[in-house]
Amino acid sequence: MTGQPTAAPAAAAAPAVSPWAPLARTVFRTLWFAQLGSNIGTWMQTVGAQWFLVEAHADSIVIALVQTASLVPAVLFSLPAGVLADSFDRRKLLIWGSVASAVLAVALTIVTAAGALTAPLLLLVTLLLGVASTLTSPAWQAIQPELVPREEVVAAAALGGVTVNGARAIGPALAGVVLSLFGTAVVFGINALSFVVAVVALIWWRRPQQQGLDDRERFLPALRAGVRYTLSAHLVRRILLRSVLFAFPASALWALLPLTATRLGLDSSGYGLLLGALGVGAVAGVFLLPLARKRVSDNAIIAASAVLFAAGSAAAAFAPFVVALVVLAIAGLAWIGTLTVLNAALQLTLPQWVRSRAVSVYILFFMGSMAVGSFAFGLVAQGLGTTAALMIAAVLLLAVAASVAILPLLPGTSTIDRSIANSWPEPMLVFEPEPTDGPVLIEIAYRVPQADQAAFGEAIRRVGDSRRRTGGYRWRLYRSGEDAETLLETFLVPSWGEFARQRTQRFTGRDRELWDAVRSYCEGDPVERHFFHAA
Repeated sequence: MTGQPTAAPAAAAAPAVSPWAPLARTVFRTLWFAQLGSNIGTWMQTVGAQWFLVEAHADSIVIALVQTASLVPAVLFSLPAGVLADSFDRRKLLIWGSVASAVLAVALTIVTAAGALTAPLLLLVTLLLGVASTLTSPAWQAIQPELVPREEVVAAAALGGVTVNGARAIGPALAGVVLSLFGTAVVFGINALSFVVAVVALIWWRRPQQQGLDDRERFLPALRAGVRYTLSAHLVRRILLRSVLFAFPASALWALLPLTATRLGLDSSGYGLLLGALGVGAVAGVFLLPLARKRVSDNAIIAASAVLFAAGSAAAAFAPFVVALVVLAIAGLAWIGTLTVLNAALQLTLPQWVRSRAVSVYILFFMGSMAVGSFAFGLVAQGLGTTAALMIAAVLLLAVAASVAILPLLPGTSTIDRSIANSWPEPMLVFEPEPTDGPVLIEIAYRVPQADQAAFGEAIRRVGDSRRRTGGYRWRLYRSGEDAETLLETFLVPSWGEFARQRTQRFTGRDRELWDAVRSYCEGDPVERHFFHAA
């Protein structure tokens, strides 16, 4: 439960409901407040860790490494976490993850109270807390539709954004007050208590037994399928690229803000206000962005958000305290603007079967870019100064805004049909293969008039992309040497079970459209054959 980008479930033409309607439901309300409290505690812990290092006169690079340590786990574990969320009981996964976080936070509190905390130990515990958070983040997202009826899913997702960005507003400001009155150990103790509350709430939740776990994909095949899909989906790849372009330079502001507080001569309370300003802007964005998206395109919002976040970085470098607060609030609005557009685009473009895994890849790219950026701008601040590092980040963000003209979100993003289309013909075999039998070679022969073969070639290559997204590899198209009108499509799938999923669970309305386009150029029905590994 951290400030990771939260992806809202897609819902087309959902009935209008109150944005607060899910809070009327006891289970949702209880878990929502538990998650909000835990996110507040996490932000308090981050502020406490950074301020501890500031007071210890740590180098700029060490202070920036607090954010890197909290984000590196997303690089290492995001994709496995998505598989875990689809493969194990999510309630149990959340309970054990929260217990682990509570134990770590309690240990950090005790060590700090004893005066034995060192910078390496602080970074290690921050890293481990990031691991626990990363492993549970997809599960938190996945349970939301279970807690409310379908017509309230969109409202529940928006409220989920409030837990992240509301915590970003409340946590730093509260941490600043607690730090000034009671010290770092109490801040860490509040974070530990927030995890304990989350554990109690999850144990209280009497969730029905999760069905279908015995029929889920095994871990490694599921992991490979998620990676294979993401690498083969060009709409998704562009969303990932936009996330990296923004996250890398944006990381400088989050990582170096403690040094801005030092420049302004602020104590821990003042630093909390700076972070709180970013959070207030982000919370405001949750409610203002839907209005903006009715008037301007998503690409325009991405560009404008990069410009506004550049202004926030420049303000952190030069502006006096009051001006910095105002501009940082606007930067917080820009932050949530980019995240909202990219998250919505991702969810509306992904098919259901791979959603958790692809969201995990998105988290990996976004948070990984933040982690690398934090480290890189920490190095720049160490060598050239904080002002130079923040201004370099601002210039890069302006370049990111300009890049929307040549690297926009692609046409079809958020609009293609990702509903399941169970219309692939059932294979007729002379024996019943085992699900683990494989690899399997699929051959599909087409008769295409020579006059239509150029157009057919363009259409079949798009189908080739579809095969790769849904489980195939080594896709090829061959021309017959004996018959000028015969063309042969071949591809491999890892196993017969994988091929069954490709036909029944992963074949979407968009895949059906691509297949129908190929069929329109053919004479007669294509002939499909299946070959199993024999030696």
